[in-house]
Amino acid sequence: MNIQDKDKFFEEFNNGLHRLGRFTLIAGIIILMAVPFAFGVIVGVMPDMPAFLKGWINVAVVYFPVSVVEFLVYAPMLGAGGSYLAFITGNVTNMKIPCAMNARDIAKTEVGTPENEIVSTISVAVSAIVTTLVILIGVIMLVPLQPVLSAPVLQPAFNNVVPALFGALGLKYFAKSPQIAVIPLALMCLLCIFVPSMISQTSILMIPSGGLALAIGFILFKKGKL
Repeated sequence: MNIQDKDKFFEEFNNGLHRLGRFTLIAGIIILMAVPFAFGVIVGVMPDMPAFLKGWINVAVVYFPVSVVEFLVYAPMLGAGGSYLAFITGNVTNMKIPCAMNARDIAKTEVGTPENEIVSTISVAVSAIVTTLVILIGVIMLVPLQPVLSAPVLQPAFNNVVPALFGALGLKYFAKSPQIAVIPLALMCLLCIFVPSMISQTSILMIPSGGLALAIGFILFKKGKL
């Protein structure tokens, strides 16, 4: 297969992904919105719509900008297929992104290439399947394992799974570009130390830290240091 045929095939492949991805996302949104309202109509218990809209607006003001930023940050890493799968199955930050990044490193593919698109799509799909199977096993074994899972000695481990995962994963990328990572990392650490409530607002903190990292990278690139 020559380069032109390869590019044409990849374009057709991506177009198919976009058609399927848009359909599944729209269908997923409709189902998520329809099911609770359907139950409300069936049992005759509907929420107070003005109160519902007021609460929805309060949440949307925060999460709309976050969702845009997450899309701009994650889509280049995941590719088209991986992005559609990740955003519809959830656990993007704590499962799908680490899985895709590790798969990319193992396969030695570059972001933006057709090979990376395929690897990312497969890795996210496998992650979603494994997550579903683990949840199924967990539901089945929830009662037998309840004494173990509720043991106080294990609670600190459960509370630090995500920080441990991203600490180990992030160190590798911080080490690749310390001149970009050190300032945003130091500022976010100081902010979380002096304002502990921000620890639970990682999605919001991603906006200024990511913007700062991009600005530093742009400045270093212009100076020829990257």
